[in-house]
Amino acid sequence: MILKNLDIVNLESDPLKESQEQEILEMIEEAKWAIVLYNDEVNSFDWVITCLIRYCGHTRLQAEQCAWIVHNNGKYSVKLGKYEDLEPVCTTLCEKGLSAQIELVSA
Repeated sequence: MILKNLDIVNLESDPLKESQEQEILEMIEEAKWAIVLYNDEVNSFDWVITCLIRYCGHTRLQAEQCAWIVHNNGKYSVKLGKYEDLEPVCTTLCEKGLSAQIELVSA
């Protein structure tokens, strides 16, 4: 079998591609993330408020306001920050029975 018009692939690294990848990684690291808490029919207001105070560092007033917003709107961003800072908090909230996930905040 004879191969014709075979494109030779350059196996050397592409500096432009590497710089673009680095820019993307830096954007992800600098991006703002949010723990989004979702409404459910399982957890009481008191439990949600307690968790927000303990694990998100909210004041009682902040926690109460967040709980009401979640109840009325179905979801709310209860904490903003870097992904690596939010991940253990979100995991703990979920372990405590709350419905939460980390989402990228749109600009």
